[in-house]
Amino acid sequence: EVQLVVSGGGVVRPWGSLILSCAASGFTFSDSVMSWVPQAPGKESEQISIIGPDGGSTWYSRSVMGRFTISRDNAKNTVYLQMNDLKADDTAHYNCARGGKAATRDSWGQGTQVTVSS
Repeated sequence: EVQLVVSGGGVVRPWGSLILSCAASGFTFSDSVMSWVPQAPGKESEQISIIGPDGGSTWYSRSVMGRFTISRDNAKNTVYLQMNDLKADDTAHYNCARGGKAATRDSWGQGTQVTVSS
């Protein structure tokens, strides 16, 4: 089955950085759009990062643009989220999904908690 195993969360200070990882299996990772989605009220549509199958195209919600960088290593079947300049409002349970925009997300990881202290 499709599996997405998320890791890398933790507690960080404001303006700090964190890298999340999502290890994929059970499907052809290199054919799939992937995304990072914060699972918190009001954030699923506001703090999304999306990456195309080959890593050449990315899309970010306005609130994370310039601070978060989504990347992928198809040889490792892994997608990453580099989170910089973290703010208290970034606090959420971040999950990895196969698919990009909401209508296309069909598989999810278990997520990882990111808490930015304030």
